[in-house]
Amino acid sequence: MTAPAPEGSLAPVLRDVDAVVFDTDGVITESATVHAAAWKEAFDAYLRAHPPADPAARRPFDVRDDYLRHVDGRSRLDGAAAFLAARGVDATPETVQEVAAAKERLFTDRLREQGVDAYPGTVRLVRELRAAGVPRAAASASRHAGELLSRAGVLDLFDALVDGGEAARLGLAGKPEPDLFLEAAARLGVPAGRAAVVEDALAGVEAGRRGGFALVVGVDRAAGEDTAARLLRHGADIVVRDLGELCAGGEPK
Repeated sequence: MTAPAPEGSLAPVLRDVDAVVFDTDGVITESATVHAAAWKEAFDAYLRAHPPADPAARRPFDVRDDYLRHVDGRSRLDGAAAFLAARGVDATPETVQEVAAAKERLFTDRLREQGVDAYPGTVRLVRELRAAGVPRAAASASRHAGELLSRAGVLDLFDALVDGGEAARLGLAGKPEPDLFLEAAARLGVPAGRAAVVEDALAGVEAGRRGGFALVVGVDRAAGEDTAARLLRHGADIVVRDLGELCAGGEPK
């Protein structure tokens, strides 16, 4: 068990957990918007080339609602399949792979052109946890997680990383199954019942709940009542707009 956090360094809700597992995109790094933009370009191109029979299903991909509902937190293949199914597309595995591959190319190009930053509030919290001796892991369904963290200059703040490549190698099920987070907690040497998960995706907070984690923190970057409510319904114990709220003086909802 880790040493207790120094009084005043962390919000009370975190003082009884022995490790914290962070999702990457949208939680640590400002890369969710890059993912969403790449998905939009890939999906909109597919819908234009192969318009669904239902005219209503031909509407463009919404980078907020569709992203949150169907692809956020999921692997590329699972996300592509979920969105296409939601639009009534009876997609073959080849079609799903084609759309996912297009998204991958677009995301990689955007990442190289734009780079990515870490959220200052997240960096503050992670540093407070490190000072308190609380182990920290980063987890992501993306194979780009290590590159994202390195580009943002925060990879060395984490004791472990479980990314999409590791998930594939180990045969871990995708979110909302908890496998990714359970593997990350195991690498920190802490059982789920003594650890926290921090997530911005509906599938992610559900995974944290299914995994039996002591605390599931939802991050609502959209700062909308509907988003916060959905995160709570899917398994978050609390919802914050910025992780700096979990440092001393913060007021998580």
